[in-house]
Amino acid sequence: MRGIVIFFFASTILTVVTYRWLPVPATPLMVIRCAQQVRHGEQLRLRHHWVQLDEMSKYLPVAVMASEDQRFLEHHGFDFNAIEQAVKERQAGKRLRGGSTISQQTAKNVFLWPRQSWIRKGLETYFTALIEIFWSKQRIMEVYLNSIEMGDGIYGAEAVAQWHFGCTAAELTRANCALIAATLPNPRRYSSKEPSAYMLRRQTWIMRQMKHIDLLPSQQ
Repeated sequence: MRGIVIFFFASTILTVVTYRWLPVPATPLMVIRCAQQVRHGEQLRLRHHWVQLDEMSKYLPVAVMASEDQRFLEHHGFDFNAIEQAVKERQAGKRLRGGSTISQQTAKNVFLWPRQSWIRKGLETYFTALIEIFWSKQRIMEVYLNSIEMGDGIYGAEAVAQWHFGCTAAELTRANCALIAATLPNPRRYSSKEPSAYMLRRQTWIMRQMKHIDLLPSQQ
């Protein structure tokens, strides 16, 4: 048992340290989606091309922070204010929203499976702490923007830029970035290519919020 515990900590820390520099080739969600497509007899859809953070529009990190985690540059992986607010809204019977930070979402996307469970939540906390220790905020954002699902079979900034906007990630406009960020709660339901009226309203709200969000230090 002791050997298993030592192996777990050694292997997970080594993996996190390795991904501090190397691109993440694929995530568990990508593998799961491809398996689902094969099982349903569908054509494989996996569009993913890694690019560095400085090859993305400077507005994209701002847009996802405005939409998903406005205190990303301030917290150390966990936004307890957002968690407390989410709990209050749940108790009040309001529409549920998540309290997960970009760091937590990155940990889940890269190292874990999507299905909710207490075990996964515990591991998510562990991996979030690790990436906050070993990675910079810029690296967390770079991995997040390269790995997150942004459409059906589309993962990362470069893929969504090419398939939905006909440009590179560096050429995305402020409005494009806000629209991409607007899809993130459910990118298979909401499309940045063919946005609904609701999506356009959310895009407008995000663009207003972006005025109050600083650029990442490396992109100022």
